Formats: sequence, C-alpha cells, structure tokens
Amino acid sequence: MNAPLDWLLAGEPWIAYRTRLDLLGETDRHPAVDLTRHAMLEDGLVAGLVAELSDWPGTVISSHKSAGQSFHKLNFLADLGLTQNDPGMRTIVERILAHQSAEGPFQLPMNIPAHFGGSGQDEWAWALCDAPLQVYALVKMGLGGEPAVCKSLAYLAGLVRENGWPCAVSKELGKFRGPGRKEDPCPFANLAMLKALSVHPDWRDAPASHTGAETLLTLWTESVERHPYMFFMGNDFRKLKAPFIWYDLLHVLDVLTQFTWLRTDARLLDMAALLRSKMDSQGCFTIESVWTAWKDWEFGQKKVPSRWLTLCAWRILDRLESA
Repeated sequence: MNAPLDWLLAGEPWIAYRTRLDLLGETDRHPAVDLTRHAMLEDGLVAGLVAELSDWPGTVISSHKSAGQSFHKLNFLADLGLTQNDPGMRTIVERILAHQSAEGPFQLPMNIPAHFGGSGQDEWAWALCDAPLQVYALVKMGLGGEPAVCKSLAYLAGLVRENGWPCAVSKELGKFRGPGRKEDPCPFANLAMLKALSVHPDWRDAPASHTGAETLLTLWTESVERHPYMFFMGNDFRKLKAPFIWYDLLHVLDVLTQFTWLRTDARLLDMAALLRSKMDSQGCFTIESVWTAWKDWEFGQKKVPSRWLTLCAWRILDRLESA
C-alpha cells in the first residue's frame, strides 16, 4: 500500500504543501511547492490563526490539555512550516521572547488555586507541559541558534532524571504538581521534552533524548500496569486525533520516529502496527476523536477520511520504512 498522493495534493493548500515536502521530497525551490506555500499563507484558517496569536499569549491557562491553548496553536503553525519571517509571525515570536524566566524557560500566564499548591493569583510561570512546546515551535520557526532559546532548552533538558522527566514547574507555582507520585516520570512532560529535543541538532542524540525515549517505550510495554500521573495508554490513547495536542498514539509516534536510532525498536514498531491497522483499503485514515476547538478544520470531523491525519500517519510510516 502506498500513500494516496493525488488525493492529498487535491486537499487544502497547507496539506498539499506538507505533502510535497514530506512525502514527495520536493524542496522550497520547486515551483509547485512555492505556489502551495503562498496559497497556505493566504488560507483563511491559517491566516486567522496567525491573527489570533498576535495577541500572544492570550488567556490565562486553566488546563494544559485544552486544545484551544495558544501554545498548541503555535505548534500547529510550526508544523505547517511557518517561520519567523512570515507575515505576522515576528510579532508572536517577540512576545514569546519577552517573557523568559531567570532560569531560562519561557513563561505563560497561569493561575494555580491555593488548594492545589499555587498562589491563586494570575502570574507568569512555566511548567514542563508548556515550556518545551514553546521551544519546539521557536526552533521549527528558525530560532534554534537564538541564545535565549538555547538557554531555555538546556535548562529544561537538565531536569531529566534516570527515569525521564518529572512533573516540574517554576518557583512561581509553589508546590503544585500533577496527580501522581513525585518520583514518577510525567508521560506528557517526556513527550514534550522529546519533541523539543528532536528538532535541535545539538540535542537529538543526547543522553537525555535516549532516557526520555526509553521512558515512553517502557510505559507502552507496561501500559496495563503503570499509569503515572493518571496518563493512560488505553482505548482513548489509541484513538487517532489531530492536530497534536496531548498524549496519544499518533503524537507519541510522530515524536519518537524523529529519532533515527529508534526506528528499528520492536516496541516502536508495535505501536506503528496499531496505527497501520487503522488504515482503510485506499490508504487513508479517519479521525477517531475530535478536538472541538478545531471543529472548523478539515480534521475536525469523524465522518470521512482526513487528509491531514492521513499525511501525518504516512510520514510516520515512511520514516520507519526508511530504516
């Protein structure tokens, strides 16, 4: 079975653009790539997202899992291929860089109630379930060599333990941490950190990356018995979702397959086999769980196959085939 390329290229310009780059291997110098990129930047939904994020960071965080959070939307723009040089993006980047903590991670406005260990006040802070995702987007957008970005990534990477990254937050959030044992690794923190490290050449093969990857793959093999910080790898985890927001099968596979040294790991191949089993006879994939904040997008429905989801799935499978 091959990827349904003609069908993907007939989709929205942002899907056609990524298909040409990621599945066909074309470069930005190719006339068709240039054409679809311009069409992507003019697409109403894409342009609307850029305009919305110009008010970065938006509302105070109430839940990191909320699919409408600004940092999740920023990651999606980065995944599409927008850079700091595209219209409207420099404003967003400058607003992010303006709020860097003394330690290094970039901050967002949060409010943690006192009964959860916080102050109950709005304040600028960071957590391991948001700070790495801001770094990921900045690196993807062309700021991987920026000293502030390098400082942030180095500090966050340094929080790794023998069993991966824990639930960690900035001093402004007091004693707050997620619902779990403090000696356990936080599955989403590990996913977010690996995502950031995977796109930076200085960190892609670092010991911290190997430690985090081993943590996630071990959790997969022990998914029945272990659920640290109440992150499960059961039925909901295995449903196909887009875009990449939280801790689920497609998101974990997309991050782990970025590491070339992992692509023959039997545990990773086991996860990929589950993904492949969800392919239809045309090589397409259908969304199994919708993020309502994205209901206006092509992948915001479960009735027919999604081009974006299909593209994401085939990128993963192609990486493994290349191994």
